[in-house]
Amino acid sequence: MTGSLKRRLGLVEATSANMLEMIGIGPFLTIPLMIASMHGPQAMLGWLAGAIVAICDGLVWAELGAAMPEAGGPYRYLNEAYKPLGLGRLMGFLFLWQCVATAPLSVASGAVGFSQYARYLWPAMTAVQGKLLAIAVCLVATVLLYREIHKVGRLSVAMWSVVIATVGFVTVSGLLNFDPAMAFQFPPRAFHLSREFLLGLGAATLIAMYDYGGYNNVCFFAGEVKDPGRVVPRSIMLSILGVATVYLVMNVTIIGVVPWQQAINEKAIVSTFIGIIHGETAARVTTVFILFTAFASIFALMLGYSRLPYAAAVHGDFFRPFARLHATRNFPNFAVLFVGGTSAFACLLELEALVKALIVIQVLIQSLSLVVAVTLIRRYRPDIQRPFRMWLYPLPSIVAFAGWAYIFFTSGLPYIAAAAGLLIAGVAAYRWKAHAG
Repeated sequence: MTGSLKRRLGLVEATSANMLEMIGIGPFLTIPLMIASMHGPQAMLGWLAGAIVAICDGLVWAELGAAMPEAGGPYRYLNEAYKPLGLGRLMGFLFLWQCVATAPLSVASGAVGFSQYARYLWPAMTAVQGKLLAIAVCLVATVLLYREIHKVGRLSVAMWSVVIATVGFVTVSGLLNFDPAMAFQFPPRAFHLSREFLLGLGAATLIAMYDYGGYNNVCFFAGEVKDPGRVVPRSIMLSILGVATVYLVMNVTIIGVVPWQQAINEKAIVSTFIGIIHGETAARVTTVFILFTAFASIFALMLGYSRLPYAAAVHGDFFRPFARLHATRNFPNFAVLFVGGTSAFACLLELEALVKALIVIQVLIQSLSLVVAVTLIRRYRPDIQRPFRMWLYPLPSIVAFAGWAYIFFTSGLPYIAAAAGLLIAGVAAYRWKAHAG
């Protein structure tokens, strides 16, 4: 290993990288899934519930990220927080273990979504061609990330500008053509409190959290952020507040133009929406920009995830090849190639399976344990300086923990079992690694 990571990214670059990951293909694909989860526009409650969980969880990440601004983010947070309990190395290992599964799932979900949206421009695309396109998207993003971080930062800002313009056009178009009677045409007993309502709201909130995901992206490359005690918390909260507002407005206005009974069956809902308002040509042009938005989010995801195994390997807690930096360009080249390659392979899975497995695994192994980590550090690690302290502590921690638990237990038995199985396998792998030396 030669060289070290340089702190060159400011608030604009950090926030744009977060928002690039958040404003990806997700909301353009998941509106029909959201509506289907509760069989009506009342599913928009999932966006509100998700926003509350994201804000509270964002405060968790903000305090941890400002306190330990190094590449690798949650790997180090868990290691340091659980060290007084004798579980630091185990928790750090389990986080890396789940990342082996979730990083490819996260990137691949964006690539598969890209492929599905591309079908609007290429209706004759076969299933095999769609998978090949998704794989190609991952490989192209890998090539673009194979460069120095300050060049990546400039590229992130350029991509962010196009993303904001695309979302802005869709949102303004919806506001100018919004029909409240259509948007709020609820089915009978839409808000009847029942088991089905609670399960549906949980499913809608899970999808919302997938779409909100990315506000913590800055924590994965905080070792390359200038003035992290100030920039990390601000970039997280700015990203959440900005994107949550845009998402709520955009989604409500879309079903105020496309009836929810029709929207529930649409694969390219935003293209259909623009086509109704501005015509087919405008719909195709918008689809191109949506595809660019999707690619930009894949780019941001790979940027963050490629730094995780690097940080662990530098500390001797992961495989040595991941600690390699490019000899002249000063970035973790092996990690970039690994994330890109495994993400391309994960594109063989279907979108719904990618999204649900991703969120449920993250909740069990990462999200719940990180919420607890804030309290552990406050109680047992006074040696760790905290430039940013969570507002209204411990209320945000309590809300975040309850929200994640609700999402987990309403996700469905197959996904709960898969996440639990991965956790058990991770503990076994840790014990085997420790015994083998």
